[in-house]
Amino acid sequence: MRQTPEFQAALQLLRHAEYLVALTGAGYSTPSGIPDFRSPHSGLWERYNPAEVASLHGFRLHPERFYDWIRPLARLLLEAKPNPAHYALARLEARGKLRSIITQNIDMLHTRAGSQTVYELHGHLREMTCIHCFTTYPAQERITQFLQDGELPRCERCGHVLKPDVILFGEQLPAHTLAAARREARRCDVMLVAGSSLEVYPAAELPAMAQHFGAALILVNLTPTAIDSQAEVVIHADVAEVIPQLVEALETG
Repeated sequence: MRQTPEFQAALQLLRHAEYLVALTGAGYSTPSGIPDFRSPHSGLWERYNPAEVASLHGFRLHPERFYDWIRPLARLLLEAKPNPAHYALARLEARGKLRSIITQNIDMLHTRAGSQTVYELHGHLREMTCIHCFTTYPAQERITQFLQDGELPRCERCGHVLKPDVILFGEQLPAHTLAAARREARRCDVMLVAGSSLEVYPAAELPAMAQHFGAALILVNLTPTAIDSQAEVVIHADVAEVIPQLVEALETG
């Protein structure tokens, strides 16, 4: 991989970047054992209509269906560990080369790997919120308890079911997080897009925004994306192999 023209071109862009930003998607965490739950082959969509169980309206009507659906994913998310690609970006940030990470993932693996400036566009499982009185609670203990006994986590103040702080269908993305992500897209001179098919908006608009403001794009993804032809460098490979190699090459040369 290191001797390919694409790898060397990506390395040169990273080496000369003055404001590098990374955008990561589901493919960044699949090497950690977390499936792309939007994929029809993941098994998570087989029993339920996502518009019903993974929407805010559906959660309000039947929270038990949401929790039944998310149970296998929640277990995977709690047990997953960062993979070499997560640690590579954390090292890049620690060296002052990477300014921020914008991620579509809710698994918190970037922060677990040590990354500091992470914008989680689709929320996270760090906290849960009561959709009735809006009291917020730490999530891990309550989700672990739910996985053990099957009892829906409830608000200690009003008794209503708690919702993990992940973005469901029909919900707006966190305004301040989206604004920060767009700001980073306008500021960067190189954007590394890794593990994202760029099919989900508004995250998918960020590379084009970055390019509009003069940034170069490096795409690392197993499968082609709709903007491959517009990127300066495209590498179709596993992020857990490519990203650590790129960072190691930067560190040693």
